[in-house]
Amino acid sequence: MINRFLKDRPSKLFLGFTAFFVANALIAECIGGKIFSLEKVFGFQPANLTLFGESGLSFTLTCGVLLWPLEFVITDIVNEFFGPKAVRRISYTAIGLIAYAFIMFYLSIHIPAADFWIGSGKAKGIDNMQNAFNGIFGQGMWIIIGSLVAFLFSQLVDVYVFQKIKKRTGDKMIWLRATGSTLVSQLVDSYIVLIIAFKIGNNWAWSLVLAIGVMNYIYKSVVAIIMTPVIIYVEKWIERYVGKETAHKMRLSAMGQEVEAQEDGFENIPTAG
Repeated sequence: MINRFLKDRPSKLFLGFTAFFVANALIAECIGGKIFSLEKVFGFQPANLTLFGESGLSFTLTCGVLLWPLEFVITDIVNEFFGPKAVRRISYTAIGLIAYAFIMFYLSIHIPAADFWIGSGKAKGIDNMQNAFNGIFGQGMWIIIGSLVAFLFSQLVDVYVFQKIKKRTGDKMIWLRATGSTLVSQLVDSYIVLIIAFKIGNNWAWSLVLAIGVMNYIYKSVVAIIMTPVIIYVEKWIERYVGKETAHKMRLSAMGQEVEAQEDGFENIPTAG
């Protein structure tokens, strides 16, 4: 059975997408503790905008946003060829493993450190390795909860909007449903994490939540548009990899339409339902 599975190209695609999706999400969460200035990346001065009465706003983002756009590319591709049920499956898997990772981070922080290790980083300018470890892996509970809830709801919204657009466009205009669903889901993502992590968790003013949300959404919207050609390229690559006929049947199956099972095990691919 395993040999049949590994020879089936659609099944291998789904396995590969799932592995990349989960790994990418976990890496994004791990590096999300670092804040960077987008303007400085391009050699510009901070924007210093004023929104909702909040002044001095600039594009200061977590490093996690460098990887999250790839999550939505994978989400849209899986939704296109495997359907919403498959997207929900990999999303739940990612959330479960991220939660597991945070539990392991928590336990590792509270395990007593060896005395020699605490001072072992002084030559590199790190006076206390335990404090450094805590600072990297000890994200606040509200941030963790906000991140996971935002990820779950934004994925579900992305799937819903994508399928609504797809019912009207069919196999055409993947760029429209991919970009459109991402623009809507990223708005949801931006504000859920801010409301949970910083309004509820840190009592931010609503004006600050709204202002920071707009700044984050501007960045995410621009990136979503920039990533559109990547989605189109991956779509074409999949058609070449599995063949146009199989790709067409995968799309039909993803929309919940009955297709004739292929001899290569197409009937085993996760589909809508």
